[in-house]
This record gives sequence, C-alpha cells and structure tokens, in this order.
Amino acid sequence: MSSQTLVVDNVGLLVTNDPAVGEGPLGIRRDVALVVADGTVVAVEPAGASGDERVDAAGRCVIPGFVDSHTHLVFAGERGDEFVARMAGAAYAAGGIRTTVAATRTADDAELIRLTEARRAEAARAGITTIEIKSGYGLTAPDEQRCLRVAGEFTEHTTFLGAHVVPDEFAGRTDDYVHAVCTEMLDAAAPHARWVDAFCEVGAFDADQSRAVLTAGMARGLGGRLHANQLGPGPGVQLAVELGCASADHCTHLTVDDIEALAASTTVATLLPVADFSTRSPYPEARRLLDAGATVALATNCNPGSSYTTSMSLCIALAVREMRMTIEEALLAATVGGATALRQPGVGQLAPGSRADFVVLDAPSYTHLAYRPGVPLIAATYASGVEIASSR
Repeated sequence: MSSQTLVVDNVGLLVTNDPAVGEGPLGIRRDVALVVADGTVVAVEPAGASGDERVDAAGRCVIPGFVDSHTHLVFAGERGDEFVARMAGAAYAAGGIRTTVAATRTADDAELIRLTEARRAEAARAGITTIEIKSGYGLTAPDEQRCLRVAGEFTEHTTFLGAHVVPDEFAGRTDDYVHAVCTEMLDAAAPHARWVDAFCEVGAFDADQSRAVLTAGMARGLGGRLHANQLGPGPGVQLAVELGCASADHCTHLTVDDIEALAASTTVATLLPVADFSTRSPYPEARRLLDAGATVALATNCNPGSSYTTSMSLCIALAVREMRMTIEEALLAATVGGATALRQPGVGQLAPGSRADFVVLDAPSYTHLAYRPGVPLIAATYASGVEIASSR
C-alpha cells in the first residue's frame, strides 16, 4: 500500500539546516514545497507539488522544530516570590530547589501529569517538537521514579537528576545522600531514564560527588549530562568532557581551558540564556565557544526557580542580542545543536530522510525570531508530519 503524502506548499523560505540541500549553513530553499510521508521528509520540490493532503504555507517561512535539550517540566508549585526578591537584589542560590521539592512530593500523580501536560502543550505552541525532561524535584527513590514515569508520558528523553540538591533530611550528610542516589535511587530510576545528570556547583555537589553519580548511572547504561559552571568557575565542564557526557549545561563561567576542552570533544555546550536573564547573571560567552569550534545548543531550562519559560524564541533573541550569536547560529543551536546534545541524528533538519518535525512561522523569514522579540510567531507546529499545535 502506498504511503499518504503531506505537502506543505507555497513555502516562501524553507530552512533545511542541510547545506547540501540549499544555500548557506541553513540550507535555505525558496518558493518550494516540503513533501512528507510516514513522518519523514521525502523531498523538497518546487511549489505546486501534489500530494494526498495539502497545507498552504502562503509564502511564510518554515523551519525545523525546536529541540529543547534541557528542561525540568515535572514539578508542582511556583516560586514567583523568589523571582521578585531577586529583582530586588537578592542573590540566586541553589537552595530554592527545596521549595519545589516540598510541593512536588505532596502533589499526587494526577496533578503532576496535569501540570506537565499543560507545560508540554505550551512548549508545542512555542514550536518545540523534541524535548528532554529531568526529574530532580522528588529526591527520594519513590518520588524520583514517579517524576520519571510522568516525564516518560511526554518524551523518550528522560533524565535522572537525583543529584539536584541535598534534601533537608540529609542536611550535613552530602556523601550519605550521594550514596543513596547511586544505589536505591538509581535502582528505582534507571528503568525509566535515558540519561543521568548532576548539579556540579557550590551549594550542590562537588566534582567527586558528581563523578560518582554519573559513573554509577553510566554503569547502568544511562548517557551522561551535567549541570556545569553556572554560578562560578568550577570543575564541571572538565568533568563532563572527561566522562564523555553528551552535554555540559549552563557554561556561564568558562576558562580558556574549558573552552578548548569543549571544542576538542563531542560534549555539547548547552547554553540556557533565560536562566541568566532571570537571575541577572552574566551570559555565556557563546562567541568564544563558536569561534573555538565547540558545538553549541540553546535550551529553555524551563523550571519554576530560574527560567520559567517554554519560549525557544526568547532564547534565540537573547542569544543574538546578549551572546553575540548570529541569528543563523542561534537557530542552528536551537535545532541541530539540541539534537546533537540528545544524540538524535536526523532531527533538527528538514532534508530528505529527516524526521518531519517543523514549524510554520507567521513571518516571511526566520530572522523575525530575533527581530520581533516577544511576538508569538509560531503559526503551527508539526511532529513527524502531524500537527500538534496551531495558533488558529
């Protein structure tokens, strides 16, 4: 039986992210039709192509769906008062996580599913087609397992973040808590996780503790990721590279050696600019990373304490305005960069053979993502060729 084809016709400007398919690093094609079958891009043809189903892009721009490789969507409660205090001059610290832990532990499964579903739907409306979701607001074996089970309802990219912060019941006994993370918590979490992560930071976990968590998770078959160098210079980036982690996330405070290590490795530097915006922190030096040859991703870091957003468009605008990235570099980082951080080849592109995850912008060009900051430009979002969100 022949496959049903979807034709997205009259695309004024198509970003394929494949230089072999079109112009420049974004592989741009103009006045074309995107042809999809069985959830996969099968062709880019001149406008007017025929198919079983037709969507008229009406001359608008079509881009690959955003790949958000760092989020914390499973939580209850909110921390608006903490944000207000920071805007009044209070310093950001990791300890606020415990507030969310308390709220999440008391929420039942149905409530956590309802809250996560709403945030995932919001992310779809923001053009995010692939998403990673971490645990880290349970911090007991049953609660971490529960958070990962909820996350697994919405993505295959689930990350065990038991080493997020030391919970109150282990106050003053960080090594004991790390032992618990590496044993009974990992036993409960590993069947529901694809990745393992740790918060390698002053006030959370040091390099030896983070190494213990990551190596224990990797021994169980999980891939490594690491929160690194957010609040100040530290060992996180070097540890992530040493262990072959897929990504080092935040990367706000980097030395020359850190940048060189990332550039010489397969570890992606995942930058989270809304966290820096929301905490009034310095922005990562994306220009130095890119010029050194490092692979860079952008992600929302959606969480209730330091980056309560699902807007990848905002990340792109901040990257261009504050981090000296070109709009092309920022768009690549929000698509192919995120896919690389999740080790997902064939995602973040719209070349023949790629997964048909794409966004129709209510704009003639991708440049409007930075040119018109704060304006909702996502007209429709498609995952594997199926519409999952629309502004209609």
